[in-house]
Amino acid sequence: MSMSSWVSPPTRNELIEDLVSGVDRYNPSNVSILEDYLYHQIRSEEYDCLANLAILKLYQFNPDLYNPDVVVNILIKALTACPLPDFNLCISLLDERPVNANLDEPDPLPALLPILRGLHSLLYRCRFPKFWEEYRSEELEALRVNYTVECVGFENAVREVAVRAVKAAFTEISTTRLGSYLDLTGADLETYIKKLGWTIDDVSTVVSIPPNPDNQIVATVVQESISLPQLTKVISHAALKA
Repeated sequence: MSMSSWVSPPTRNELIEDLVSGVDRYNPSNVSILEDYLYHQIRSEEYDCLANLAILKLYQFNPDLYNPDVVVNILIKALTACPLPDFNLCISLLDERPVNANLDEPDPLPALLPILRGLHSLLYRCRFPKFWEEYRSEELEALRVNYTVECVGFENAVREVAVRAVKAAFTEISTTRLGSYLDLTGADLETYIKKLGWTIDDVSTVVSIPPNPDNQIVATVVQESISLPQLTKVISHAALKA
């Protein structure tokens, strides 16, 4: 993702652009518009970090507006932006958050926050097989049933995180290893690989990854040009210090 698309995603509409770019992002009466936009992102596989940060900033300034489900959904969307700092930016706006006693149900965030931090850490460290093991575990069933199942394309978005890491580090990788990174096997894995435009060797079952600036080793020669007058000054200065 380029910096320009991160600051202003092409899918952001004019109303949200005006809210995020101007002083109206601090107007608490606009929080419902931004929350609706978040749920639009969840349904449509879009992502707008700055708009979501604006919601968290409004919650920080106006604790009575706090909606724990919105916060959890923002963190789930930020997970899939790894290794960008989006998740930590969101977390930074939750520190020292006062308890809202007006909630109708118990706040799920204190229980889910350590889980989401753990998942983010695994993604950030590229421990993809461990991520899928934790994510599929019985302990995280509530997260899957109540939240990520509603986030359209969440698992594929996580796979895209793994794909970006693989593209940057490998020119070839076995299908077994790649499958463990993507949590895919058999025909599903083959279909996904073909969709990426990568090729599989039928004999060795090795996946070839096209060259890109990150996975190619290019020798760099650095030449420094120092003129004689400059060298004379260096030697003279060193002689004076001696």
